[in-house]
Amino acid sequence: MIERINSVDLQLSGKNAVVTGASRGIGAAIVSTLLGEGMRVVAGSRTVSKELAASEAIAVQVDLSEPDGPGHLIEQAQAELGEIDVLVNNVGGGDNDLLTRHVGGDNGPVGSFTTFDEEQWQRMLDLNLLSAVRTTRAALPSLLRRKGSVVNISSGGARIPYTSVMPYASAKAGLNTFSKSLSEEFSPQGIRVNTVSPGLIRTSLWEDPEGQGATLARQLGVPHAEYLAQLPDQLGVSIGRMVEPTEVAALVAFLASPVASGITGVDYNVDGGQIKTV
Repeated sequence: MIERINSVDLQLSGKNAVVTGASRGIGAAIVSTLLGEGMRVVAGSRTVSKELAASEAIAVQVDLSEPDGPGHLIEQAQAELGEIDVLVNNVGGGDNDLLTRHVGGDNGPVGSFTTFDEEQWQRMLDLNLLSAVRTTRAALPSLLRRKGSVVNISSGGARIPYTSVMPYASAKAGLNTFSKSLSEEFSPQGIRVNTVSPGLIRTSLWEDPEGQGATLARQLGVPHAEYLAQLPDQLGVSIGRMVEPTEVAALVAFLASPVASGITGVDYNVDGGQIKTV
């Protein structure tokens, strides 16, 4: 006889979370999922979207690429929530900015190492790596007291070197190493640290008329919708479609929860089978 298994309680209700890069896409999905699990959430972002403003999250408008931004966010979060149980370092991106600045007209080549200047490298490092370092540093005393959890959102680009967005991919690779090192140092003190690396996700980055997807479609001379329909096969996504932001958020919630108390120092790909290596 097979015993019936009840739905899993992630044991997050009543706990406090800080999510960065929370205004749209994966970040907004993470905020919504954590709220749905009964958490209180402070959501940090450079702009407060209508979606975020309409949620039950406490929105803090902040530029996390600036050195003092992360400290300000954590200060505000502790003023609103008290101690922090979960930190999700989701803020990142900028690959679309790099791409659009390095397309030479509608059909020109994308950027390479020789075309990225110091300012672009620094911006990618500030946004995709140092923002997580600074936010984690600011939240660390509270996380230690609560024996909390950190989930860093990286990218499949950290493992698949795309020359067109080299600074972005390099920063994300650094984030993976940072996460593993942080786990090694602080897991014995009760803080678990894991990484989630999304692949091809259905967000405005691809679907917005001014986003990366539209830019690449123009470069290739094909309609935007047609390009998006072909993209999963072109990138070798085994499930044949884009991954939804809610699918990434579900994994983040699980890793952040006490249910995953035995998991730390791991990088999880959420890419529909795009990365083929073992």
